[in-house]
Amino acid sequence: MTTIQPIGAELHALARRLYPIPRSITGDGVRATLAMLAEWVPLRVVEVPSGTPVLDWTVPREWRLRAARLIAPDGRVVADAAVHNLHLLNYSAPFHGRLSLAELEPHLHSLPDRPDWIPYRTSYYRETWGFCLPHRVRESLPEGEYEVLVDSELFDGALTYGELALPGEREEEILFSTHVCHPSLANDNLSGIVVLAALARELAGRERRRLSYRFLFVPGTIGAIAWLAANEAATARIRGGLVAAGLGDAGRFHYKRSRRGDAPIDRAVPAALAALGEEPVVEEFVPFGYDERQYNSPGFALDVGSLTRTPWGRYPEYHTSADDLDFIRPEALERSLAAYRAVVDLLEGNETYRNLCPKGEPMLGRRGLYRSTGGDEAGRERELALLWVLNLSDGGHDLLAIAERAKLPFARVREAADRLLEAGLLAPAGDPDLDRPPTGR
Repeated sequence: MTTIQPIGAELHALARRLYPIPRSITGDGVRATLAMLAEWVPLRVVEVPSGTPVLDWTVPREWRLRAARLIAPDGRVVADAAVHNLHLLNYSAPFHGRLSLAELEPHLHSLPDRPDWIPYRTSYYRETWGFCLPHRVRESLPEGEYEVLVDSELFDGALTYGELALPGEREEEILFSTHVCHPSLANDNLSGIVVLAALARELAGRERRRLSYRFLFVPGTIGAIAWLAANEAATARIRGGLVAAGLGDAGRFHYKRSRRGDAPIDRAVPAALAALGEEPVVEEFVPFGYDERQYNSPGFALDVGSLTRTPWGRYPEYHTSADDLDFIRPEALERSLAAYRAVVDLLEGNETYRNLCPKGEPMLGRRGLYRSTGGDEAGRERELALLWVLNLSDGGHDLLAIAERAKLPFARVREAADRLLEAGLLAPAGDPDLDRPPTGR
């Protein structure tokens, strides 16, 4: 007998497998991560050679880590990347030597206010090395000579990212993006990785997709920039999107709007979550955070928001060893997947129509759409939805706009549109927002 595993447990199990991989912005850790995701969805893996100009940036050298240890004067191993990925300053340059405690100190990182946690620190674009320790351990280090071993390599290789394109009936795309460069950080951002992997798997299995979808699993900042540099022409098809991160904690959903602020995705997310009984905190766009700032840069101006639970930097465990597998919960991952699925379903159902009988109100009763006996309130919301859809289906209002104007649930308005379509009273119209180029916003 086959046991069906709840999706939340399945997502947490995938995060557990991904957690030990030593990821960075380049290198085999990213490749190993994408290989694991390819068990779920057919990712296309792209390699961008080191030294490649990408917009105002250059693809950095590839980083390879073999071992990293800090050994105290008494032979005790104080920090070991094999024990915890965060012990090593990410992207550390190679070094092997003996140093006094005074010479070592500038290369150590800790958190005085969180003395038992290891901080996550990086040095992507400045060649140096370092170790990260619990502050309690750092304070106890004795004087003497320390052996430092950072057996790493920086070489001309490549930056790696994964991409999945799912074509639909229309060429217009919805973009989902998450970063894959953080090692041993469960909420930031294994949670985003596993939720998008599950969403991509679900969408790939759907018989019908009205819109097209693109999923990006990229190293933070430089990965999104590399993709944009290589796909500038393709960005003209993107009509909205979400950056996924921080989806495994117990916090309330937060939605950060696109730069435009009133794009369809900005209206769709709160409405979709409201239908789930969620009340997300909606925040304005700021050009800082995750890769939404790359997609919203003025030269591209893509309508990409960010849907998270507790935003980055607002929970104590952020960028520390406390952001572990116990910090993310299967039920939170499952609910986050449901939120993303709800957004997709709303976007799929949000079409624009024209009323084929626009002069006066069509007779709904003889089409079986209106009660035969009037005067009471039974079925009033259903009938009101029909009338609102008829009245505002002028080719300039999508169903979400109608739901907002009528103060009705989107599902009720979608149902009304389906009934009117069956009755021959509506016809699809070109969506003015989807059909116009996404520039000059």
